[in-house]
Amino acid sequence: MSVKIRLARHGRKKYAYYHVVVADSRAPRDGRYIERIGSYNPNTDPASIDLDIDKAIKWLNNGAQPTDTARAILSYKGVLMKKHLIEGVKKGAFDEAEAERRFQKWQDEKDAKIRAKRERLIGNKEKEQKERFEVESKVNAERATQIAQKKAELAAEARAEAAKKAEEAIKAQQAEAEAEETEETGETSVEQDTE
Repeated sequence: MSVKIRLARHGRKKYAYYHVVVADSRAPRDGRYIERIGSYNPNTDPASIDLDIDKAIKWLNNGAQPTDTARAILSYKGVLMKKHLIEGVKKGAFDEAEAERRFQKWQDEKDAKIRAKRERLIGNKEKEQKERFEVESKVNAERATQIAQKKAELAAEARAEAAKKAEEAIKAQQAEAEAEETEETGETSVEQDTE
């Protein structure tokens, strides 16, 4: 029986996450498995991986073959590095304390890289939001000045129209007054003619 370390797909359409499982190579992808040793969620940035390193090493030592993606995940979490260091201890190249120190140093460097990436992503996101806010505020300010300009133009037009109407009203009053004067003078001249 050939045993593989592989991924079993879970989740919903377009939002998959995976269980890292040890299964018979003849079993269906999402079917029966021997043991679940972790999970992998590519939907987060960076991808979140939860893995039991000791179980993974045990299965690798028992002959389980990881698929390409599972190998990448095991390498990323340091399982292959730890397995390599354990084999170095068995050969007598260095002692177990040295192997643990090397693995801890490697893991600290890896965690620092992941932390730096998360901080960079958060910083980029905040910077992008700030830039969007500035652009939006500029657009809003331009829009507000255009509206104010339009209102001022409308108010000026209304004032001009009101002044025009007032002028017309004054002209109409003057015309009425002149008409009344001409009527009065016309009546007096008619009265004088009759006398």
